[in-house]
Amino acid sequence: MKRTAVIAAVFCFQAGVSAAQTIDQLMPHRVTLAAVEYRGKQAIKVVEEAGAPNGTAYALLKGTDFHNGSIDVEIAGAPGATAFAAARGFIGLAFRVKDDRFEYIFLRPTNGRADDQVRRNHATQYSAFPDFDYARLRKESPEKYESYVDLEAGAWTRVRVVVDGVTARLFVHGAAQPALVVNDLKLGDGSGGVALWIGSGTEGYFTGLAVRPAR
Repeated sequence: MKRTAVIAAVFCFQAGVSAAQTIDQLMPHRVTLAAVEYRGKQAIKVVEEAGAPNGTAYALLKGTDFHNGSIDVEIAGAPGATAFAAARGFIGLAFRVKDDRFEYIFLRPTNGRADDQVRRNHATQYSAFPDFDYARLRKESPEKYESYVDLEAGAWTRVRVVVDGVTARLFVHGAAQPALVVNDLKLGDGSGGVALWIGSGTEGYFTGLAVRPAR
């Protein structure tokens, strides 16, 4: 199968519910992209470039100006072969990306089934780049921007982020109730791009991206 055909089914950008995406419609930012088959699905593999500052590794979906609505995607993240000891397979979505600032919600897949309960409680995370990383939010507002959800490192995981004004909700595994609720998005009620985001030491895979603006 040709490379372009492999990618065509991976993304669906929806201004209504519409056309397929290709890898050429992603703009890499401190990452490399590849079309692959992973665990039975055609996917985009996203790997951080060497030396990328924490939080800056993502692939921006071209032509998006997302304000309110929902973003759906299947993701699979795990620490890479040469990852540092504290790597968790950080993987998720960035939204309202504008002028190198963005909100993002991500998973720590290796925390989902850890024996340490504190690590489990940090399975999901909200942050805002560049001023509100996880360390600051955890220090200033313990437990407010993190939560538990069952995760398996490297496994396909369905996620949905629903954004409305300064509120964002994360739904995982098709659940009816959110695993994480954020009522005070740090960048306010703005708009911008949508991106596939990975953290340090992560080997990430994405498929089935769908962006649905609110009506």
